[in-house]
Amino acid sequence: MVLFLLLVLVAVFLGIVGVAAEGLGYLLVIGVVVLAADVAVASVRWSRRAGRHSIR
Repeated sequence: MVLFLLLVLVAVFLGIVGVAAEGLGYLLVIGVVVLAADVAVASVRWSRRAGRHSIR
């Protein structure tokens, strides 16, 4: 969970810097890619965790 939040903060920071600084639009793209990858990994981890409940 800590890694997820850290990567979200990094993505937001890169997005803000990419928008604010001229000529650094690639940082915005990198931030979006990091955010999308982070959400994908988190959703896979949460779906695996939800599937481990034993039926009694």
